[in-house]
Amino acid sequence: MESGAVFAGLHPNPTTHHLLLGPARSAIKLLPPLTDKKSLSPHPLPLQAAATFSNQSRFAYFSNHSSNNVNSLRVASPASDVALELADIDWDNLGFGFLPTDYMYMMKCSQGETFSKGELQRFGNIELSPSAGILNYGQGLFEGLKAYRKHDGNILLFRPEENATRLREGAVRMCMPAPTVEQFVEAVKATVLANERWIPPPGKGSLYIRPLLMGSGAVLGLAPAPEYTFLIYVSPVGNYFKEGLAPINLVVETEMHRATPGGTGGVKTIGNYAAVLQAQSAAKAKGFSDVLYLDSTHKKYLEEVSSCNVFVVKGNVISTPAIKGTILPGITRKSILDVAVNQGFQVEERLVTVDDLLDADEVFCTGTAVVISPVGSITYLDSRVTYGNDGVGRVSQQLYSALTSLQMGLAEDKMGWIVELK
Repeated sequence: MESGAVFAGLHPNPTTHHLLLGPARSAIKLLPPLTDKKSLSPHPLPLQAAATFSNQSRFAYFSNHSSNNVNSLRVASPASDVALELADIDWDNLGFGFLPTDYMYMMKCSQGETFSKGELQRFGNIELSPSAGILNYGQGLFEGLKAYRKHDGNILLFRPEENATRLREGAVRMCMPAPTVEQFVEAVKATVLANERWIPPPGKGSLYIRPLLMGSGAVLGLAPAPEYTFLIYVSPVGNYFKEGLAPINLVVETEMHRATPGGTGGVKTIGNYAAVLQAQSAAKAKGFSDVLYLDSTHKKYLEEVSSCNVFVVKGNVISTPAIKGTILPGITRKSILDVAVNQGFQVEERLVTVDDLLDADEVFCTGTAVVISPVGSITYLDSRVTYGNDGVGRVSQQLYSALTSLQMGLAEDKMGWIVELK
C-alpha cells in the first residue's frame, strides 16, 4: 500500500487548513479551498519528495473555520477519528462532465532534457504562445484514470503505472520527452490528495484524473517544440451508468476511418479524437450512440469505437481485435482480458470480422469512463442485429461487476493492480 505524498513550501495564509501526517504529527499547510472560481490565479505550490510512512500512518484534514464551499456531508477520512467535509456538490446527481477543482499539477522541461521539479498550482487557465507546438501541430498526448474512495476513507488508484507506461510509449512516437513512470505516479498521487474533498463518497462516482503531455514551446516551422509541459487536472464524475448497465446502439462506419497502418492510432494522441467527431456526430444525429470503425485496408476487420475497445462473445470465447498499431492498447481492455481468463473464459486477440460481429452472442466495449458498455444493437449497411437480454448479456454483467468491485475496493486485489493511498 502507498502512503500519502507530502506537500511543502506552500504560501502562508491566515485561514489555512492543516494536514497532519503520521505518528510524528508533523504539520504542513495547504491553501484553503477555493470559493470563487472566476478569480483563479495559478499560484505555484512546490512539491516535496514523497515521504514514506508505515501502514499504520494516517493523515487528517482539519478545517479551522467554516466554509461556504463545503456541505454538511462527511465521509470517513484515512484518519479513523476524523470526518472529511466534501465539496458542495449534489453527489446523487453528479454527471459525467467537467467540474473545476482546487489544484492541478505542472512540470516542464526543454527538448533534449528530462522532467524535474514538478509543482502543485491552483487550478486555472494556463498561458500558451499562439505558436505552441500543441496548438499548431497537435504535438500532444493525454491519459485518463480514476481515483475511488473506500468506506474506510482510503483512496484507490487503478493501475496508474500502466497509464505512465502508455504515455511514455506515445511520447516516443510524438517526439516528446516524458516523465518517468515514478514521476507520473507520484504526480497523480499528489494531485489526488490535494483535491481529496472532491472525491465522491463510496458508490457515488470517482475522481477522474486527466494527465496531459504537450509541446508548449513556440515553434513556427514543422519541428518538435522546444519546451514541453506535463499537466494533471482532476474532476469528480458520477457513475457512467446510474441504474445498472445500459446498452448502446452502434453503427459500423464504412467510409471514414479512425486510423491507418503506420499512423498514430496506437497511441493516445489528441488528434485521434478530433478525427472521429464528424462520423460520431452524424451517427448521433441518426439516433445511434456511437461509431464502430473498420480497418482502412480491407474494410472488413473491426478496429474500435470512437474512444473504446470492442469485444465479441461467442459461447465461452471472448475475442477482441489484436493490437497492431492502429488500435489503442486500452488499460481497461488489458484488465478485462486478464479478469476473463481468471473467470474461465477463453480469450482471443485476433482479426475480428464483421461476420464475427453479426454472429456474436454478445458485444461490449471497454474504456476508462464506462468500464464496460454493453452493445444492444449493431447496424451494418442495411442490416441491424440485436444482442442479449435487452443488450445486457450475462458476460458483460459478470465482467463489469468483477472489475468495478476490484476498482472500488469491494473485492480482494489478487492481481496487484490497486495503489492505495493512506
